[in-house]
Amino acid sequence: MQGGTLLGALDRAAMEHGLTTTAGNVSHTGVGGLTLGGGMGWLARQLGLSCDNVAAYELITADGHRLHVDKTGNPDLFWGLRGGGGNFGVVSEFEFRLHPVARQAHVVELFFAIEDAASALRGWRDLNPIAPRAATFTARVGESRSLVLPPQWRDRPVASIGFVWAGESELDRQLLPALRALGRPVAERIEELSYVELQRMEDTLEGHALRRYWKGHYFRSLPDEAIDAFLLRGTPDGYGEQLPAASLQAYGGAIAEVPDADSAFSQRDAMFEFVASARWSDAAEDEQRISAARRYSASLEPFASGMYVNALSDEGASGVARAYPPAKLARLRTLKTTYDRDNVFHLNPNITPT
Repeated sequence: MQGGTLLGALDRAAMEHGLTTTAGNVSHTGVGGLTLGGGMGWLARQLGLSCDNVAAYELITADGHRLHVDKTGNPDLFWGLRGGGGNFGVVSEFEFRLHPVARQAHVVELFFAIEDAASALRGWRDLNPIAPRAATFTARVGESRSLVLPPQWRDRPVASIGFVWAGESELDRQLLPALRALGRPVAERIEELSYVELQRMEDTLEGHALRRYWKGHYFRSLPDEAIDAFLLRGTPDGYGEQLPAASLQAYGGAIAEVPDADSAFSQRDAMFEFVASARWSDAAEDEQRISAARRYSASLEPFASGMYVNALSDEGASGVARAYPPAKLARLRTLKTTYDRDNVFHLNPNITPT
């Protein structure tokens, strides 16, 4: 794949042959940015992150040299490109390993009123460690316009629990009944999609016209207090205007099996990733929207173990320090000094030269 490729092109071309590799959840995401930061997707629990499936890179350095980078050629740079972001040059080509996967996928969501959701979320959390790797557990909170909701529930705050099933054709027979046993939802969605349709499910092309702000965390565990804070969205009761929506997505499986020392990507022991996302159109709302997202994020920070480099927004150096432990960050800075001493590539979650 060349550097400017979007994920949808990768998905379509590979799935013509019943093959694919881990890619993100939005088809108009760039392959390069996603992969260089790590690359979470619906197949990661089975196949590892996007960066775990790169066999080789072609890199153009700040001084114009073209390098072939793999485990044996420039292995230090190969380590850094697996999660270190766009700090070391322009990657003009990615060579991915592909895997045979089922062409169909399933999406399961059970919707609950905010005040009824805590118990269901705790049960969902407790099911996650024993879930098959084809299942990526997901949870959301925020206003929903889902057509499966009764009309009186649309555009009201709701919480949902569920999972995405991808990579294997047959849906696990026990997982859905176990989820349904956790509570009585106001609505449920069970949908079979092709894998390519799944990869387009969260596309929001019109969203590029909106103003955006987001905050992220990783959690090694999700205690009851963190679940309560997730549902409250930085407010006393979980209700209020102009609040961000948020999601939880499960890690584990093949992600955690890659030795931490093998790549710049860190936080492989995370259980869940959290992202709070605000979108709005009126510039007059900037301060209120951003403040609400920060307040929400701060309410969950006591439970966090770090954050995903691809979820960084305006955190700057403090965010980079949360994405990488000190020893890895020191190694990345040494690598940066070797390949980009003048910090030409700085419009990113920046790793500064030593």
